[in-house]
Amino acid sequence: MKKSLMIAAALLTLAACQKKETEVKTENTVIEGQADTTSVDTDAVSDAHVPAAEPSAAEPVAAEPKTAATKAPTIEVQAAKEIKTAYASFGDKILADNALSKEAMLKKYNTLKSGDTVNVKFKTKIKDVCKKKGCWMALQLPGEKESFVKFKDYAFFVPLNASGQDAVVSGKAFVSEVSVAQLRHYAKDGGKSEAEIAKITEPEITYGFLADGVLISK
Repeated sequence: MKKSLMIAAALLTLAACQKKETEVKTENTVIEGQADTTSVDTDAVSDAHVPAAEPSAAEPVAAEPKTAATKAPTIEVQAAKEIKTAYASFGDKILADNALSKEAMLKKYNTLKSGDTVNVKFKTKIKDVCKKKGCWMALQLPGEKESFVKFKDYAFFVPLNASGQDAVVSGKAFVSEVSVAQLRHYAKDGGKSEAEIAKITEPEITYGFLADGVLISK
C-alpha cells in the first residue's frame, strides 16, 4: 500500500514536471513569437519613422547676364572755323569784307549798258595777268566770261605770276566795246600764239573794271 502511494506520488510529480516544462516551452514559444512580432513591428516602426527624403530644392538657374544696350558712338560735330586768307595789298588799302561773289558780279554787269559805271567790290580768281608788266588782270566770271581789270592811273601793278590766286578788287565796273586791235594787243601781252591772235576778227563786248585797290592771296 505504501509502495503504491509512493509510485502514485512519483507519477504525479513526473506529470507536474512535464506540465511545467510544457508551460515553459509554451511561454518560450509565446515569447519568441512576441519577439518576432516585436521585431517585425520594430522594423515597421523604424520604417515608419524614417523621414522621407525631402526633394532637393531646385537649384537656382543662373540668370543670363543682361547685355548692355549698345550705344551708338557719339560724334561731336564742331562748326568749321572760318579760315582767314592772308592777302598782299596793291593800290589803295581795302578790306576783303562784304565783297560780292563772281555770280553776283555777273548779275550786276548784266544790268549795265555801254557807258554805265558802278562802284563795287567783288571777289574771284585771277584767270590771267599781263606777262610783261602786270598792268592788267582778267578775272573769272561764271560761264567762261571774264572781267578785264586795269589799274587807276597806272599807279600800281600786280605780280606776273598771280594767275590762279584769289583776288578782291574795288573800283568802277562798266561795260564797253573793245576793238579788234585792242583785243589783239591784249592777246599778245597775254602770251597768246600768232595763230590765236589771228583768230580775233570782231570787236567784243567786255566787262571792264578800273581798280583803285586790289588784294591778292599770298
